[in-house]
Formats: sequence, C-alpha cells, structure tokens
Amino acid sequence: MRKMYRKGALGAMMDEYERAALELKSVVEQIPDDDFVRIVDSQTNDENCRSVQTIMTHVVSSGYGYADYIRQSFPISSTRPPKRLLSRQEAVTQLEAMLEYTAQTLEGRWEMTDEQIEGITLQTGWEVTYNLEQLLEHAIVHILRHRRQIEKFMLQGGIAVQADI
Repeated sequence: MRKMYRKGALGAMMDEYERAALELKSVVEQIPDDDFVRIVDSQTNDENCRSVQTIMTHVVSSGYGYADYIRQSFPISSTRPPKRLLSRQEAVTQLEAMLEYTAQTLEGRWEMTDEQIEGITLQTGWEVTYNLEQLLEHAIVHILRHRRQIEKFMLQGGIAVQADI
C-alpha cells in the first residue's frame, strides 16, 4: 500500500500529526474499557491526567482548541463539539474527527510559504505566542507526550492489554 503525502510544509506537519495520533490510537485500542476509566494517578493535581479516559478527553479537546486558534486567524468559524468525558470508543472516534477538523481548517493552505506561515501569530490561552508552524509542532508533541504517559500507566499502573485486537 502506498502512502499519499500532502504537499508543502503544512501538509508535512498534518501528515505527522496524523501519524502521532495513529500511534496513540493503537495504544488506546489495546486497553480494556474498565482500565480505560480506572484512576491510575490519584495523586496528581492535574485533573486531565488521572486516567487514560481523562488524558484522552484532554488530548481530543486540546486538538480542537489548536485547530480553533488557527481558524481564528483565517477566519473560519468554530464548529467543535463541547468537551465531555469520553468512553474508549468515543475517544478513538473523536480523535479521528479532531484530525479531520484540523485538516479541514488547513485545506487549500498546504503549500503556504515559510514567510506566510511565520506571519501568522497565535496567542494561546496559556499565554504563549506561536506562529502557525510552532503551534502545529506543539500539537504533534502534545499527542506524543500523552501517548508516552499512557504507555507508562500501562507499565506502572497495571493496565491490562487486550490480546484479541
């Protein structure tokens, strides 16, 4: 099977964003529903990091948020769903929907020049200003960091892995 790559710098980043999400999805699909919702880290002060469920809800919501920062700069209206705690299957489905939402946001802009990409500044809710490339890089690494966190939960927290998937 031949992989189809998007054109341009933004296309490359979107392809890598999807790749990171696919890796995360493959990890989450191995986790039984009971372990998906189980509190693994009751000591953390971050409500988004207590269970695989809260992590995945956070990852999906953040992804929509990143796309909305970009939409504001173009301007395109936000049509993101409201944040709510997701089941394992919903998390996988919503992760895919969030990626499609981001791709729709960038559609027709894959081959923007470096100057155009750097010229778009995005002020985040956590008081950091990014250009478009930096925000997409942040989005990719955000998924990677939380995939790693879930993998550590699987090792340290005794989360089972479904062998029949």
